[in-house]
Amino acid sequence: MTALTLTTSEIRDLRAQAHHLDPVVAVGSDGLTPAVLREIDSALNAHGLIKVRAHADDREQRQAWLSQIADAHDAAVVQHIGKLLVFWRPIPEKEKAVDEDRRPDPKVVKMVRNSSRGGQRPEVRHVKVLGNQRLTASGKVKRSKPKQKSVKKRSLG
Repeated sequence: MTALTLTTSEIRDLRAQAHHLDPVVAVGSDGLTPAVLREIDSALNAHGLIKVRAHADDREQRQAWLSQIADAHDAAVVQHIGKLLVFWRPIPEKEKAVDEDRRPDPKVVKMVRNSSRGGQRPEVRHVKVLGNQRLTASGKVKRSKPKQKSVKKRSLG
């Protein structure tokens, strides 16, 4: 895999967003173990923009980790400052399972009825309305009539 490349304006925007982030993964003295690489991958899938803290005093070692992580996860290098490494990768789209038989969830409708005497607060009620019900203007919940199938009449003639 190859690392993503970003324009300077995109890098500037991502660095500004990453400024307030805390490191989510730490690379210890054992280096880039498979467990650390899995954590980085899951953090990139969840957040997109992450900081990684590298606990190594050798700058060349941190630079090697930087390129290795970017290549392994197809991520863009946003910043390498000190022991902090910042990566970005677009968050993948989640496929939503569609169930054809599922009915709509009940809705909670806010019903406001003004007081019959002027100057008093209106009465506010929250009413749960199911998928086959509706709320009338007077504030009653009515069930909707089932849909009738169209029947075509044949003419004799």
